[in-house]
Formats: sequence, structure tokens, C-alpha cells
Amino acid sequence: MTPLDLGPQRIVCLTEEATEWLYLLGQEQRIVGISGYTVRPRRARLEKPKVSAFLTAKIDKILALQPDCVFGFSDLQADIAALLIRAGVQVTIFNQRSVDEIFAMLYQVAAMVGQAEAGIAKLQTWRAELEAIQHKAASFKRRPKVFFEEWDTPHISGIRWVSELMGIAGGDDIFPELAVMPMGKDRIIADGQTIVDRAPDIIIGSWCGKKFRPDTVSARPDWQDVPAVRTGQIFEIKSADILQPGPAALTDGVAQLHRIMVNWEAEHA
Repeated sequence: MTPLDLGPQRIVCLTEEATEWLYLLGQEQRIVGISGYTVRPRRARLEKPKVSAFLTAKIDKILALQPDCVFGFSDLQADIAALLIRAGVQVTIFNQRSVDEIFAMLYQVAAMVGQAEAGIAKLQTWRAELEAIQHKAASFKRRPKVFFEEWDTPHISGIRWVSELMGIAGGDDIFPELAVMPMGKDRIIADGQTIVDRAPDIIIGSWCGKKFRPDTVSARPDWQDVPAVRTGQIFEIKSADILQPGPAALTDGVAQLHRIMVNWEAEHA
């Protein structure tokens, strides 16, 4: 008997990051169901049944797949987890909110499917790439002040791993005190004037579930003198690339952040 045999053989992934990671580990054959929001990798949508949204799930459909493990993310999926646990299903809910916690979650999943060594190798590569980006950013003569908008009505600032990745990429989060708050409701900025007063040089939007619209941001009353609006430094990063606390954020997400910071610094050095 090997670690491959001992790990779960029929896995349902309620969020995208576990799905992407299992594909990267070459363990996609274990996946029997995925989230309907999954876009990474693209072929997962064609190959796997979609059995959940984020806050809701088709419990009967999941049970019919006879999973021996369900992976989920955050306290927001606690109700789904409870229903599955009461039905006798093993459920593992991760709650990673920081870059280090993302690395820890990915290692645990890799170990559970008998891929600890392969997982560590990939994680070490990604850690080295983050350190290389951080080293490049350390040479910036000026670091931009950045507002990351996770939602628009009401304004919600970026979660902790996003704030940390912005720092690695070369920018400074204008709401670092909110980034440590794990729940979106605790990162609400009730008064938009607070954002104006903090004068971000760059605005990055990632509205989970709908398209970010820079023109809507630039047309906000009293925002015309915000440096980012005045200079057109308003960008979108797709939520699948940055708000997914897994491989995407550690690779494509931070790379996009770094390109934005590098271009800004080149113009303002």
C-alpha cells in the first residue's frame, strides 16, 4: 500500500483553488465534482460535474457522486460542510487568508493525495519566484500607494493575501489595517471620502462575480483629484487570478500586480 492508495480517491472541490492544484499535481482523476465558478484550468469545466456555487451546493448531487472527501474554503461554507458531515461525508475546510497560509493549505492537500514531495517542489519554486519579485521591487525609488477594491457597493478593500502580494509586488496597500480582517464585512469602507483622502496612486479592481469598470470608478463624485484617477492608473485583475487563495494568486495574480507596479515606478522614478 502506498500514500497514493491511502489518500482520498473521490474528491469534490467546492472552490477553484483545490481543483487547480490537483490538476497541477497530476491528480485530476481523483476529482468527481467542482464549483460552478471554476475557470482554472479551463478543461476542468468540460471534464467535471459542477455541483456548487460558493455559498450554496447541490447536496443530493454531491452525495450521488459518493465522495470520500470534500474540500472547501472558509467559514462561509460552514453550512454546506455541516450538511455533508451530517450525511456522513468527510469534509476538510481550509481557511487560508495569508500568503503563508496559502502555502500551508497547498502542502496539506498535496500530502493528502500522496504528492508531498511533488507539492513541496512546486511550492519551493513559487516561493523563490515571489522572493525574486520582492527583490526587484526593493530597487524601486518610489513605491505607489495602492487601493485594491474587492467590491464596489459598498467599497470593500483587499483581503490579507492580496495586500501581502501587493507589498511583494512593489506597492503599499492604503488600507493595511483592514487587510488583516478575515471577513469582507469588516473591510467595508463606509465613506468613500476616506479613499479619496488616502490618495492612491493606483486603483486595482477585482469585483468577484462581475466585471470591473474603470470608467465607473473615474466618474465617482469627488474622485477626479485622486492621483490614480487623474493619471488613468486604474486596472482590473480578474477575480479568478487574484481572489482565489491558491496557485493562481501566487503566480498569475502577483505577476499582474508586479507589472502594474513596475510600469508605474518607471514613469515616476
